[in-house]
Amino acid sequence: MSRHVLALDQGTSSSRSIVFDETGRIVALAQREFRQHYPQPGWVEHDPEEIWQSQLATAREAIARAGLTAHDIAAIGITNQRETTVVWNRRTGLPVCNAIVWQDRRGEPLCAQLRERGLEDAVRRSTGLVIDPYFSATKIRWILDHVNGAHLAAAQGELAFGTVDSWLIWKLTGGRVHATDVSNASRTMLYDIRHDTWDHGLLAALHVPDSLLPQVLPSSHAFGETDAGLFGAPIPIAGVAGDQQAALFGQACFEPGLAKNTYGTGCFMLMHTGERFERSANGLVSTAAARTGTAREYAMEGSVFIGGAVVQWLRDGLQAIRASGEVQALAESVPDAGGVMFVPAFTGLGAPYWNADARGTIVGLTRGSTVAHIARAALESIAFQSAALLQAMARDAAAQPGGRPLTELRVDGGACVNDLLMQFQADLLGIPVLRPQVTETTALGAAYLAGLGVGIWRDRAELAALWQAERRFLPTMARDRAAELMARWERAVRQTVAE
Repeated sequence: MSRHVLALDQGTSSSRSIVFDETGRIVALAQREFRQHYPQPGWVEHDPEEIWQSQLATAREAIARAGLTAHDIAAIGITNQRETTVVWNRRTGLPVCNAIVWQDRRGEPLCAQLRERGLEDAVRRSTGLVIDPYFSATKIRWILDHVNGAHLAAAQGELAFGTVDSWLIWKLTGGRVHATDVSNASRTMLYDIRHDTWDHGLLAALHVPDSLLPQVLPSSHAFGETDAGLFGAPIPIAGVAGDQQAALFGQACFEPGLAKNTYGTGCFMLMHTGERFERSANGLVSTAAARTGTAREYAMEGSVFIGGAVVQWLRDGLQAIRASGEVQALAESVPDAGGVMFVPAFTGLGAPYWNADARGTIVGLTRGSTVAHIARAALESIAFQSAALLQAMARDAAAQPGGRPLTELRVDGGACVNDLLMQFQADLLGIPVLRPQVTETTALGAAYLAGLGVGIWRDRAELAALWQAERRFLPTMARDRAAELMARWERAVRQTVAE
């Protein structure tokens, strides 16, 4: 039996494919960026066909770079940008429009209507989420309302909806399988995570036909096989999870109280809460964790909409740097941010604030402020936002019976390689920040789920033994200084919304 797994990591700005061996080591990697579409302010779209073609190309490239063939790949695991919404025609397999990306805010007017109808508590009680255009539900409704013929076609059962994992599964299997996993379903604002079923009350409230919806399966499961023509032989698809739940799994956060933070386009902090569904009282959401069996598992999550994307803005918008990798040197050219605070609320604020009207704000500028101070404040904004999430998470954990304080934070994602950022994060949090040897934990989590499904790994204990820290960042800042900085951050946040 082959001991290699292919992970398809379909992200917000690029599609990647990584071949892992049985030790969790990366054997080969391929990556391709794809275009971002911004039709109007606050709107973000992707071309689903470009997503598919870029993902297929990287999968073939990764297998070739590893010196392997399809016969050497035991299984495929898929992880994906969540909430991003694709609707396609079941007969032709063609999308009815561009995918509406998780960052897109066009659903806010409908969300406001749902709040006015008093549905906030029903949504929280069933899905664990807050009413926000971040999630898939209002994106689906927008497509049905605004794409010519979509409403009638959906009513007649001709259309299929999926988050990006479902779209890839459909394409990989030649349209034979329309499915998702529980972690992705939990991000639609339509799935009852307490009872593992689509919520027909919410479907009715949003006028979404259930014929659109994929079958929901465990994250480690036999989803189907790829068409033989794609890779030269069929390969089982045996693991699927949304990117953040996949990262939680790849970080071996299997026990209640273990938490990870992913520093990508956005920042996403998840804490495993076990088999108990818990509602946050501090602006976080409850979500389904990746599931390997029949037992339900949950996590508390906080989402920052603009994390590493603030560095992209420094590069493309402000043109302060030519490449993202230059930001650390520019930020380190000054000893601190010089009193500058940067709140990158380009698309509103996510957890724990949930303010769609907030906009990016830089405060504390003086005649002595330079682009280096702004760059340092931009980097620090990633840590400030993540610290606000962890403080909310800690308050929730403390309020639960037997709640345990968070004693460490495991980190991953592209920006976690920035030592300046990781040290500042540890200083703000007052707990160690642990960076693993394999930072591609999103793809690794998908590989683990697939490998468990085909028997490469026996159980979670074997996976936990594979996890190793590459570096521990220990807090060095006095706690009163950290508290002072967090208070200044919260003041800056309040200034992002005009009175």
